[in-house]
Amino acid sequence: MNGQMMQMPLLTSSLLVHAERHHGDQQVVSRRVEGDIHRYTYTDLARRTRQLAKAIVALGLGDGVRIGTLAWNGYRHMELYYAVSGAGRVLNTINPRLHADQVTYIADHAENQVLFFDLTFLPLVESIASRVKTVRHFVAMIDKDQMPASTSIPNLLCYEDLTASQDDQFTWPPLDEQEAATLCYTSGTTGNPKGVLYSHRSTLLHTFAAALPDSLNCSASDAILPVVPMFHVNAWGLPYAACMTGAKLVFPGAGLDGKSLFELFESEGVTMAAGVPTVWQGLLNHVQGLGLKFSTMRRTVIGGSACPPAMLRAFEEDYGVHVIHAWGMTELSPLGTVCAFKAKHQAQTPEQRQAVQAKQGRAVFGVDMKIVNPDGDELPCDGQQAGDLLVRGHWVVSRYFREEGTGHLQDGWFPTGDVAKIDSDGYMQITDRSKDVIKSGGEWIGSIDLENIAMAHPSVMMAACIAAKHSKWDERPLLVVVKKPGAVLSREELLAFYDGKIAKWWTPDDVVFVDTIPLGATGKVLKHRLRDQYENHLLRSA
Repeated sequence: MNGQMMQMPLLTSSLLVHAERHHGDQQVVSRRVEGDIHRYTYTDLARRTRQLAKAIVALGLGDGVRIGTLAWNGYRHMELYYAVSGAGRVLNTINPRLHADQVTYIADHAENQVLFFDLTFLPLVESIASRVKTVRHFVAMIDKDQMPASTSIPNLLCYEDLTASQDDQFTWPPLDEQEAATLCYTSGTTGNPKGVLYSHRSTLLHTFAAALPDSLNCSASDAILPVVPMFHVNAWGLPYAACMTGAKLVFPGAGLDGKSLFELFESEGVTMAAGVPTVWQGLLNHVQGLGLKFSTMRRTVIGGSACPPAMLRAFEEDYGVHVIHAWGMTELSPLGTVCAFKAKHQAQTPEQRQAVQAKQGRAVFGVDMKIVNPDGDELPCDGQQAGDLLVRGHWVVSRYFREEGTGHLQDGWFPTGDVAKIDSDGYMQITDRSKDVIKSGGEWIGSIDLENIAMAHPSVMMAACIAAKHSKWDERPLLVVVKKPGAVLSREELLAFYDGKIAKWWTPDDVVFVDTIPLGATGKVLKHRLRDQYENHLLRSA
């Protein structure tokens, strides 16, 4: 017997309709590439989005056509999020920090027919305009009076003219909820980026999960600033969660340095922000250097890579900002786990609670996970044994875009490439990427633990630990370190800092001090580059 409830498709457009009807006066604030602050409401957002959707249809683009963006976090990008998907087309947010060859590859692989771009990325667009195969229109996301006088970009349109060309009398079509809504590509640190095609249904279910109290805990009383880019896994779903809950949205544009972010936090009363550790390190350096405090920010979501315990302690103890550690992947839309406390943790000491916070957290409802040994046998959740992390769920990829079959799945589970432990309370902790684990004399050493200890040293700005070849032990840990400006730190002092914190044989064999550590387009350390450069370092110095 079937239930007798209404069948309403789960569509991204419904989020915008809800925001307009029930939170119409809530603000969306953006720092624009033009340099000023733009401010309007959800009512304005919905109106302009309907105009834009109507304009996209008028361009003659068929259902399911992919439309690309090269843009910062801002209100125009937000309008595209809803206009493209809501009109039955597919939004492909492209990471502009990638190499031009990779941007070209993504645009071609997605078969984008329109490419919207912020003026910041004009040189990038000019360099690829003659190379991309399917793009019919390029749209500069700018006012008419600031349009570039570019002759190398064919069929160049103005965003504001395009939007103003239509009225706002547009009805969102009743799409099938299984239709594609957005297309995101992996960072492509090894090989070409892979496309992950999200449906309306998966996006809505992910949004429900993201907004839960034990998840990102979004509400109408929040002012949310997504530092995580809208071109990276849909800004972790925050543009959707904000509309669902009626939260104020504050977009930082291109100003991601500590000073710019702090000023925006204070002027707009930001209560929650989300980003990767490298961005927060710059923010902490700014506030620490000037002796500043946060007036309204109460919590920050840190993901993308493990949050160093020293950063966690600084936010919690020095600034009263609660750290929400999270883990996910492009293939997971991206939310997989969030580190929220259970009731029993309230009675623990700050040190005990921070030990829990250092873990990536518990699976949110909608995601299931397990760890397995190399033979595929499931390992116990005892917090001791580490294994390959596998996941499945309502917003987990089944296959990559334009790839046949599901051959990469293991009995219906997606192999994440992470090595992890899961304790009896369900808290998962990443110990390494499978390709980054160091195998010394047949025993495994996790690089993340060694990096976290180094980052706790007051003179260390950033640290990465890689496997270097060793004549006796096959591989041994090598630390690559960036010191804080003006800091004096020797190899011997840093290695002595490990005493008593780990098993003696885990201690790195050497330290290399560098000016910078290579970061990928999403702020993650490019360890494969470090391995290419230093894999023979211990052999050379032996």
